[in-house]
Amino acid sequence: MTKTVDPDWKPGSGANDNSGKNIKKVEIDPDAPDRSPRDNYKLMISAIAPRFIGFISTVSKDGRTTNLAPFSYTTMVNSDPPIMVVGIASGLENKKDTLQNILDTGELVINVISEWFLEAANYTSIDAPHGTSEFALSGLTPLPSSKVKPPHVAESAFSIEAILVSHHPWFSPRTGKNTAVTIFAQGVNFHVREDMWVPGNEGSLVDIAKLKPVSRLGGIMYGRTTGGCEIPRAEFAVEKEKEEVRKILDEGEIDYPTKWT
Repeated sequence: MTKTVDPDWKPGSGANDNSGKNIKKVEIDPDAPDRSPRDNYKLMISAIAPRFIGFISTVSKDGRTTNLAPFSYTTMVNSDPPIMVVGIASGLENKKDTLQNILDTGELVINVISEWFLEAANYTSIDAPHGTSEFALSGLTPLPSSKVKPPHVAESAFSIEAILVSHHPWFSPRTGKNTAVTIFAQGVNFHVREDMWVPGNEGSLVDIAKLKPVSRLGGIMYGRTTGGCEIPRAEFAVEKEKEEVRKILDEGEIDYPTKWT
């Protein structure tokens, strides 16, 4: 654990470094005629970072073939019930194996990638032909799940068995073609490595220092979580009694420039 950049920060102080505040920003229209979808992809993955990697295991409709692939357009959006979303960059007419399996079976497992098997996890993104098991190619180990048919990854310290809730296709404003599909999945069972599970009065926690999660950055770059800082959430009932906060409240709203009239 480390301290924040400015441990003595006070309400109303703003950024701890204002050197870039007045530097002009560049506006980019994602649908400009001279801009390609690839340009938007490179911009977004380099700026929207780090991103959690959903390491997704599925099984084919006939149950004969397992599939394993990483998806960095993944996150949790609710906890009661547990809901995850996964963005899959392929359309319904040209489905990736993962998407096909999820739509066929309604089941998947989302595994967390940690440092100790990053190389193997990355290898599963290979453009292997349909019907090839990435478990075998990567050397990772499938373990039977309890509530869904797809196995979870033995090497992963945290896995979520999930069922398909719904899916939403997306269409390009340029071509009108279906370019991607978002999956909404509900977690129905968790697997946590017992040496990382910290049960207690505050609920079950996973020891982040032991989990060593890996995130996705731009290009072919990954991120390692090597440090963190804790900042408590402010409570208005307490903060409003501070002199600097009372002054801010008395002064009211701050005017800001706008080009819209």
